[in-house]
This record gives sequence, C-alpha cells and structure tokens, in this order.
Amino acid sequence: MHRFFAATGRFAVRFRWAIVAAWVAAAVLANLFLPSLTSVARQSNTSSLPAGSPSLNAARLAVPFQGPNQTPVSVVIARGGSLTTADVAAATRLAAGLAKVDGVQRVKNLGASRDGQAAQLQVLASINLATNGPAEKLVAGLRRVIQASALPAGLHAHLAGPVAAQADASQAGQRTANLGQDLSILFILALLLMVFRSVLAPLLTIAPAVLVTQLAGPVIAEASKAGLQVSSLTETMMLILTLGAGTDYGLFLVFRVREELRAGRSPHDAVSYALSRVGESITFSAATVIASLLTLLLAVFGLYSSLGAPLAIAIGLMLLAGLTLTPALLAIFGRAAFWPSNTTQGTQRLGWWGRTAGRIVTHPAATLALGLVFFGALATAAIGYTPAGFGAAPPAPRGSDSATGNAQLAAHFPAAASNPTSVLLRFPAPAWGDPARVARAEQRLAAIPQFSGLSGPLDVNGVTLTPAQLADLHATLGGPGALPAQPPPGSAVPATVWAAYRAETQFISSDGQTIQFDAGLTAGDPSSNAALHQVPAIRAAVAAAAHDTGASAYGIAGAAPATYDVSQASDRDLRHIVPVAIIVIAILLAAVLRSLIAPIYLIASVGISYLAAFGVSVLLFQDATGTGGLTFIIPFLMFVFLLALGEDYNILVMTRIREEASRMPLRQAVTRALGHTGSTITSAGLVLAGTFGVFALVVGGQPGGSIYQGILASLAIGILMDAFLVRTLLVPSTVALLGRWNWWPSSHGQPAETTPAPEQAPAPRLT
Repeated sequence: MHRFFAATGRFAVRFRWAIVAAWVAAAVLANLFLPSLTSVARQSNTSSLPAGSPSLNAARLAVPFQGPNQTPVSVVIARGGSLTTADVAAATRLAAGLAKVDGVQRVKNLGASRDGQAAQLQVLASINLATNGPAEKLVAGLRRVIQASALPAGLHAHLAGPVAAQADASQAGQRTANLGQDLSILFILALLLMVFRSVLAPLLTIAPAVLVTQLAGPVIAEASKAGLQVSSLTETMMLILTLGAGTDYGLFLVFRVREELRAGRSPHDAVSYALSRVGESITFSAATVIASLLTLLLAVFGLYSSLGAPLAIAIGLMLLAGLTLTPALLAIFGRAAFWPSNTTQGTQRLGWWGRTAGRIVTHPAATLALGLVFFGALATAAIGYTPAGFGAAPPAPRGSDSATGNAQLAAHFPAAASNPTSVLLRFPAPAWGDPARVARAEQRLAAIPQFSGLSGPLDVNGVTLTPAQLADLHATLGGPGALPAQPPPGSAVPATVWAAYRAETQFISSDGQTIQFDAGLTAGDPSSNAALHQVPAIRAAVAAAAHDTGASAYGIAGAAPATYDVSQASDRDLRHIVPVAIIVIAILLAAVLRSLIAPIYLIASVGISYLAAFGVSVLLFQDATGTGGLTFIIPFLMFVFLLALGEDYNILVMTRIREEASRMPLRQAVTRALGHTGSTITSAGLVLAGTFGVFALVVGGQPGGSIYQGILASLAIGILMDAFLVRTLLVPSTVALLGRWNWWPSSHGQPAETTPAPEQAPAPRLT
C-alpha cells in the first residue's frame, strides 16, 4: 500500500504541470458544457415519502382535485364592495390567462366569498414547492399576467399562500450558496494563515477543494439525467463537505510535507515521501465518508437517499484531487509554499500537543475516566430530546403582494383556505344520490376536537347548502364543472347559491364519489410542531368517522400529515441504516489498521462524541430556545456525518501511532504521533466545523433557514468536540492503556517492507 502511494507521489511530482492543467481544464469545461447543480436540485417532503405511506395514499385519493405532482397557488380577486357582473367576467378571463403561464396545468375557480366581495382562483402548477427557482419563475409569470389583465377599476388580484410568500421572502436570498461558499473560503484562508504563518500554504491547501466544488456540481447535475436524485440540501452539503473535508485532506499532506522538509528532505522527495505516509490515511478517510454516504441509498426517506450518491461523487473527486493535484501544487512551489516560516533541517519542535500527549500517556486512565464522565454528563441531555417538524412556514414579507393576498384570503374566506388539512372520503355511491351521508360525514368531522373549522360540500366559502338543496341543484343544473360563471337571465337559482354550487368542484369529484373537506387545525399553522403532534389523533378520529359513514377509503392530506409521515420514515432509516454504517466503517478501520480491536473503541468514541454533541444541541436549540423540539432529521444526519468525518481524524492519528510504534515503545509513539498530528487534527476540525458554522449563519437568515441552521450548527458542535477532545485525548489514552492489544491479531508496528523513516534512511532524491 505504501509503495503504491509512493509511486503516486512520484507520478504527481514528475507530471505536476500536466496534472494542474488537466484539473483546471476539467473544471472549466464542466462549467461550460454541463448543467449547474442548482438547476436540477429538488426537495419535496411528499415526493420523498416511501410508497404506501398514508400521505401518499391520501394524495392518490385527492387526484380528482389536485394531481400528486401539482403545487397550488391561490389568487384572490377583491374590491372594496360587492363584486359586479363585470368583475366576475374579468375573473374568468384572468383564469384563462393564468392557464397559459409556463408550468401551469390547470386553473380552478373556487367561487366567491360569502360576503360577495372576493373570488378565489386556484392555480395548479407542476413545480416543486421547496425549489426556489421554479417557484419564483412561476410566481413572476402569474404576476405578469395579472398586471396585463386590465381588471375593472377598483378590482385587484393578489397571489396568496405558501408559494407566493416563499417567492417574496426569498428574493434577498438568491445568492445564499455562493455567499456561504465565499465566506467559508475566507474563513478557511484566515485560519490557515494563522496555522501555517505563510502566504502560499493556505492557498495551496484550499485550492484543490475550491476547484473540486466547481467540478463536482456540474458532474452531479449531469448524473441526475440518469435518474440521480438531487435536493437543495445536497447542494449545500456538497459545498460544505468539499470545502471542509477537502481542505482537511490537504492539511494531512501539507503538514506532513512541511515535517519532511524540516527533517532534511528535498522538496520533491518530501512530497513523494509524505504522500507515501499519509496517502493511505487520506484514502481511507475519504473511503469512510463515501461508505457512510452510500449507506444512505438504503433510506426510504427521499431526502436522505438524495444525499448519498451525489455527495459520494463529490468526495470521490476530492480524493482524486488530494492524491494528484495537491502534491503537484506542492511540488511546483517547493519550500516557497511555506515562506516565510522556517522549513530548514532541525526546526522541528515538540509543541503544545507533544507536551500534552506526554501528560496523557503518563496518566491515561485518569484522562479516559475524566473524559467519559464529561461526555456522559453532556449525553444525558439527549434524553430530553423531543422530535419536531420543520417549524412554521415563514411569513410573507411585510408590504409584499403575497402579504396583501394572504390578508384578503383571511378576510373573505375560511381560515383553512390558505393552507388546509384536507380530509378525503371515498363513497360507493355519488354524493348527489345520498347527500344525507355527506351531511353525517361533515357533522362527524366537524366534531373532531383537533379541527378548528371545516369547509365542505355543504359549507362552500361560508355559504350553507342543505342536503336536499345539493341533490336538487344537481338534478336541475347537472354537474357543477360545466356551469358558466353567472346564472343565465331568468334563472330561479340565486346568484350566491349558483356560485356556491359551481365551486363544488373543489369538494366533490366529477363522479360524485370522492368528497374533500378542508379543515383548520386548533394547533394553528399546519407546518408547526404542535400540528405535527396532533396527526395520530386526527387520523384515528377520521378513521372512525369514515367507518361510521360507510366510506370505502379515506385519507388526510396536507403539511402536517406529510411531515409526520416523513418523521416516521426518518425514524425507520435511523434504526436500519446506522447498524449498516457502523459495520461498513468497522471493516474499513480494520483494513487500514490491521486490527480487530481498534475499530471497536474507535467507533465507540464516535458514539460517545455523537451523544454528547447531540445533548449539547438539545440544550442549545431545543431547551434554550423554547421551540419544543428539534427537527427530526437532525439526529440521523448528525450520526451519519459525525461517524464518517470523525473517523477521518481517527485514521490519521492511529496510522501515525502505528508508524511510530514500529521503532519505539508504544507510549513514546503516542506522544510523538500526537505531537505531529495534534495540530493537523485540531486545524482540520476548525476548518470543517467553521465551514458548517459559516453556512449555518448564512442560511439562518433565509426563509425556512432555521431547519438547515440547526443541522449545520449541530454538526459544527460535534466536529469541534470530536477534534479537540475525543481524537486528541480519549483515543490516545485508550491506545496507551491497551498496549499491544491495539493491533491484535496483527504483529505490533508497521510491516517490514515499509519505507524507512527519514531519520533512518533518507529516500533517494527525485529528479
């Protein structure tokens, strides 16, 4: 293995200029000829649900009213007084114009309000609610049609609902990803300047990671054409992992090259020899991340599975760059990379970590015991974890068109109109033939304590119809879908009743057998945590009502039930994927360390670190903020990423301990290894945690960004604890206590064919 990486190092040194040119050309060509990652990113909770989930069953029942891939946008048309005949005609023309907007599949007229002062249209479009670009394009197109529609004087039309509010709120956040990337690069450069105290070393360390971010995005986007799923979280995590983990891999090599220069090697020899020593660490570090990510392909929740393969591609490219581009750049610049710091022979220093390691190996039992007590105390806070949803939807910005539309919607239509929780019942016979059954169903549903209000076939926009009226209207007028906007002259049907019956298409399917009721929740916003916790009780009550009224099928659709089903899928993934990820990582650790004992305590150290970091997250983001819970995706993502990224540092320190143990007593080897790798690990931890932290600050100010902020901030906390305490204190003390058992069943120390250390036999000079 070491011979392979030594040969790779010699290749990178010899063809350094060609390697740099090839990587730059690949990045340029990818950006010119391949699609961007943003253009293909999608994220939808309902589309990410596993087949057979209750929300998807409800979506299938709701197909007569709204297709499973359709997103609704409300249009409220109102004036200061009652709508006129000309107003109603204008609304009909507006509906026809809106239907021509790109992406719109259907426009439904939901009728006039009870006070007669407003009408509502529902635009159904084939765009994703959580994908900013298409949503904003749709909203802009709809508003252009409204502006050009020449509505009668005093009549105004406004968009309302979550899509319009999101589009307005996200106008200031279009460059979030780019801003996060730019700030992360500045943070990493500033940190590396302090670490290396040189001008070029920070640039050479981060340059491969920056280049890979430019290459990986288009490559992943191109792969999406073959069916690879990509979410908006994928894009953010790709930038963070590539910049953070990529810089870490660069640090592994750059620190070792500087060490070899100070040991007396020539620049080219130092690069080649350094890669022969840390190439294995870099490769297996990347392999643990890739393996952990690929286990996400087993997830039933689409958001998780969409992270696996795309991020694995990015880390794979970063690994290739770390083994070729980084050594090529170091070979080109040589000692100048570290100017003005001293790299002459004999400038090695023990440093703070070397002195700390000496104290650790002197008292390993005390260090380990204190560490376990400290982490155990933090982990107890995790007991108080309460799973929560994605939180309430962000409000429309004050003074925006959507804010006005939402105000008009609330003033003229039932409270559930803007973001309803829909109950769907399928009966064996049409509603027109047995309207009394519909009345019984409405009475049962209205009595459910979790519902604050209910609209249905017998209560349309506040206009009440009796079962007999509904049957008579159908017998007289036929199906409501074919009626004109206004009753014909001389009609015996009052205009308000005509409008209410015409709007029955939002509650009764064309065959009359599927009935939809729109409910408001006593918990308030359907996207809130309180609404999430009401879902089981609502489903039980609706099931009882469906059984009692003879419905052949039933379902509940909306934000609350969809989020609840996502949380259940996430819990199943946590139980099923975590054991698989642990086994895969354990196999990789056993392979790189040639030991069956070390993987056990190294994975246990990740578990301790995870529980402690999760406990801190509960204290900071649940208890201190009073939110009532943490988003349910945080525990899963924290474990997967901390397992993968924490093992990076394990591999670096353990391989160095093994290397040093081949020529000196183990405790002395621990001291020397930690003296050399302690700064690398803590610097790498600061880089990765800082990258997560910078993105957390950036996305936190965006609409709905609190979800991502909690995830990223929790990961940053976990990485800091891992790098500064677990890898540099607990793991070395455990190694010192176990002694030769660390490497069982392999022999102690490095294999005999390993390239000798510089103080034993310097490698030949490369030409």
